[in-house]
Amino acid sequence: MLKIAGMQKLTLLDYPEHVAADLFLAGCNFRCPFCQNSPLVLSPGDLPAYEQEEVLSFLRKRQGILDGICITGGEPTLYADLPELIALIRDMGYLVKLDTNGTNPDMLRALLAGHMLDYVAVDLKAGRANYARVAGLNEDVSIDLDGGGSAGFDGGGSTDFDDSASTDFGGDGSTDFGGNASTDFDGGASTDFGGGASTGFDGGASRDLNQSASIDGHREEHPAKCYAKHKVAGDLLARVSQTVELLLHSDIDYEFRTTVVKGLHDSSDFVDIANWVAGCKHYYLQSFRDCDEILLRDHPFSAFSEAQMQEFLSIVRKKIPHAQLRGVS
Repeated sequence: MLKIAGMQKLTLLDYPEHVAADLFLAGCNFRCPFCQNSPLVLSPGDLPAYEQEEVLSFLRKRQGILDGICITGGEPTLYADLPELIALIRDMGYLVKLDTNGTNPDMLRALLAGHMLDYVAVDLKAGRANYARVAGLNEDVSIDLDGGGSAGFDGGGSTDFDDSASTDFGGDGSTDFGGNASTDFDGGASTDFGGGASTGFDGGASRDLNQSASIDGHREEHPAKCYAKHKVAGDLLARVSQTVELLLHSDIDYEFRTTVVKGLHDSSDFVDIANWVAGCKHYYLQSFRDCDEILLRDHPFSAFSEAQMQEFLSIVRKKIPHAQLRGVS
């Protein structure tokens, strides 16, 4: 069942050239260690959900004020009933922008065929050789593969990595559009996660991405787990590649974007990305911004300098001449 765990009632940033609202759907099949939306990713079942009708009621009241709705997450395409929500929003006359990590090309293809989207934004995490690491899916940033933690590859956790269509994150919590909880995603705008739910997750196990067993200080994994980890990462990257090809040959307005993180990226990532999406309509390099909700606690990450970002941009522009920086001061 689709779970709307947060809403930003007004944004001038998230939908290019439009006044919009954001709907945050809970749950994700990536574990990017630099993610700013960790409550949506690590503990989706703990977040109260908005009743769909209450969200739709709010959107009816904003007709003529808002141009469009951004559906983001988390990863919205995990939900099989996402097209139903989009249809209801479009029936009100809104434009619809979808933010996605690109791992469900089949759903995206169906949405495009049904003319249900107006804009698609795909987060390209890194160059392909570095993708699993930056997405939090390899041994450098480990995940609980036993299904007992927040991510279960065998379906035992809150996210089933083998199910690209439907994921039920549960939770029938209270609805309160006047909630006091806020998370800053845009440097000042507030987002209500589930009407009053706290977004300060201090749980050690769910936020600790380095839970593998160790012997004499060296992490050790069962070979089957290591194989499963790489298989899942490879399968997800193949789906992202399908999404890239789909959009490159589509008429819809779209963008690819990469959040650039010192400690995870280097110039080789942008050489590969430039070749991967050469000739795309829009590509943005976004500067990493630290906050209290970064998924990896006590992380070593930081933003590159503006000069370094310009160097990366110059690499990308060899294949994508109109690429731009975003969020660089």
